Amino acid sequence: MKLTSKQYLLPYILITSLFFLWGFARAILDVLNQHFRESMHISITESSMIQVTTYLAYFLTAIPAGMFISRFGYRKGVVMGLMLYAAGALLFIPGAAIGTLPAFLVCLFIIGVGLTFLETSANPYATLLGPAETGTSRLNLSQSFNGLGCALAPLLLGNFLFSGGDVTVPYMLMGVVVIAVALIFTRVKLPEVVQDDAAAAAPATHSTRLGKAVVFGFCALLAYEVAEISINSYFVMFLAGEGVATNVEAAHLLSLALFIFMGGRFLGAWVMKYVAPARVLLACAAGSVACMCGVLMGGKMALYALIANFAFEAIMFPTIFSLTLSGLDAQRKKRASSYLMMTPVGGCAFLLMGLIADHTSLILPFIIPLAGFLTVLAFAIHKTKRLTA
Repeated sequence: MKLTSKQYLLPYILITSLFFLWGFARAILDVLNQHFRESMHISITESSMIQVTTYLAYFLTAIPAGMFISRFGYRKGVVMGLMLYAAGALLFIPGAAIGTLPAFLVCLFIIGVGLTFLETSANPYATLLGPAETGTSRLNLSQSFNGLGCALAPLLLGNFLFSGGDVTVPYMLMGVVVIAVALIFTRVKLPEVVQDDAAAAAPATHSTRLGKAVVFGFCALLAYEVAEISINSYFVMFLAGEGVATNVEAAHLLSLALFIFMGGRFLGAWVMKYVAPARVLLACAAGSVACMCGVLMGGKMALYALIANFAFEAIMFPTIFSLTLSGLDAQRKKRASSYLMMTPVGGCAFLLMGLIADHTSLILPFIIPLAGFLTVLAFAIHKTKRLTA
């Protein structure tokens, strides 16, 4: 079965380009942590405020973003997100002139608000641009380009920032590019996918059951975000702190891991054309749990297990997202997606990892992502059981 139709091909390509943009913006944070920690002489706990500020924006503005998109449509939601993204990026110029961490945090919060609008628009929209049966595979393919953005950011910026580069330069360039993309979206008409009459007339009992499914999906997606963002944010600090690699080498290893992550999403999108997404998620969640146990063992095993985990976790976000929205009509998908896009607040858990690292060891904080992947495993088991029920 085709991923999409000729009617939706151009909108699907344009929407997929957004996945790259926010992947790049989010992955920069994983290099900024160590860069600001060294340039401003702050602790891991203090540097974790970079993640806390950015991902708190998701929690505070996901529902308003969903309301905006429900009223004005996906295209205006995308344009609003892009303009906020660009504004936050360009504000790095006066932020650098001020030169304090709070000044940069304000810029990152504005970018976070913009990313919330983008993700709340694009994730559910990608699932709608084609046959319902291939919605999960379609979202995984789009998310693969998110992985490409994530992989390129540490590779390109690791050398630049750790060699004394000015942090305003990449953000200024990002701001210009994002404004150009926003102008394209103002000129393109995206089709609004509307709910069908049968879905709109669903009985109340069915609606209640879907509500419970969304809650479980929300918990699983939040747990995944806790694990994924915490690992990415901690990666460079962990390898540099353990003496495994220099800052630049650690940034390159993170880029390698994120290329593996991207490859995992491309592979996952293909596999899910033949294997039920819930079963793929079950296998990958079990793999991530095993990897985190390997990391906690320490030594060389920790590095190998940490990098291997990127392959297993690759399909988790789009698969959990799509499985959670499965069965909802188009209008409910807009509302539910706004709740699901609150889950990147899980990135704030990196603050807890920082506290553990500052007061115990660099290995022990990995109990946080282990707990997250165990929750995803429970969700996958539940969804797999429903396939055979």
